[in-house]
Amino acid sequence: MDNSTVPLGVYVHWPYCARICPYCDFNVYKNKGVDTSYWGSALKAELRYWRNQTGLRPLTSLYFGGGTPSLAPPQLLSDVINTCVKLWGLADDCEITIEINPDDSCSDVISDFSDMGINRASVGVQSFDEAELAFLGRNHTAAQANAALETVAKKFRSFSFDLIYGLPSQTSSDWKGSLSHALSYAPPHLSLYQLTIEPDTAFDRAVARGDWSPPSEDVNADMFEITNELPAAAGMIAYEISNHARPGHQSKHNSLYWRQYDYIGIGPGAHGRLTTGQERRATETHLSPEAYLKAVDKKGVGTNCDAILATEEQLTERLTMGLRLIDGVELYVDDPFYLDAGRVDRLQTLIRDGFLTHHCGTLRATYDGRRILNAVTKYLLLG
Repeated sequence: MDNSTVPLGVYVHWPYCARICPYCDFNVYKNKGVDTSYWGSALKAELRYWRNQTGLRPLTSLYFGGGTPSLAPPQLLSDVINTCVKLWGLADDCEITIEINPDDSCSDVISDFSDMGINRASVGVQSFDEAELAFLGRNHTAAQANAALETVAKKFRSFSFDLIYGLPSQTSSDWKGSLSHALSYAPPHLSLYQLTIEPDTAFDRAVARGDWSPPSEDVNADMFEITNELPAAAGMIAYEISNHARPGHQSKHNSLYWRQYDYIGIGPGAHGRLTTGQERRATETHLSPEAYLKAVDKKGVGTNCDAILATEEQLTERLTMGLRLIDGVELYVDDPFYLDAGRVDRLQTLIRDGFLTHHCGTLRATYDGRRILNAVTKYLLLG
């Protein structure tokens, strides 16, 4: 099987942050200073390893995530970009994204990113309200968030920013006001997430102690409705359950995940998926920076897992990720999905109850299905 035409991206995980947010369950560590040369050598070694695995395939996307990659040494970021150019080359419309925080996005820093070839910024705003920012453990102020967006809008053709809703004291009116303010910037892209209490986070422990509780289901349902209505009225397409974009500004990198394309993950705790021949490989690197660096020193790659996904595992990923998209996911008559009679029965139940639709080989979640998508997907796959 020729995989040379399958879109390919690279994800670079920078694991350090100035502060770890209480809701975050990513692989992050406090920033204590790093050896730029050592880290640069490790990341470039991994890139060379994966170039030997993929062959020559121009990159659709290069994404610096974390953590807070905007805190990484600029020379390291530039070296990674240049190495990717030399090893693979970039597609004409390649998207190069960096995640930044409002408190480290002054004009000079943004100009440096733009000069090194980064053409898209993803800004971790989360809220424009001081009390909400304090609750979320963010370092920046509302004024810094506004200033960052004004700067980013001048320097990048495409940019995105995140907002979180469903905070314990937040009302539907609060959320509507915050989202309306966000839309006043006419952003090309917005990522709008309902607060999720992830296991083993500070928020998880606070809720368990009874310090606070998330809003009721009815309030969250009202906020979800606002989340869909206001961006749509402003001309932004809800192309994925949490992501809204103007035409031509959908995230190319995240689309690699949702559409089951190929992506390489480098840096501590990074995941990857790679199609080689008839097989789909799942990779993951060591979580701790120390273990990751030692692995790269020893074998040229930081992986602690490189496994072939079984057919059922591929199916689970395809449906779990694909149903997040408004376009849905292909599900034809000869699909492995139909080998499980119980699963087929559950599909019919979800269609009958108005949570899914299935037309012309495409399975989609309805509005009601998207509102409780995790439960819908779990029931479909597991019962």
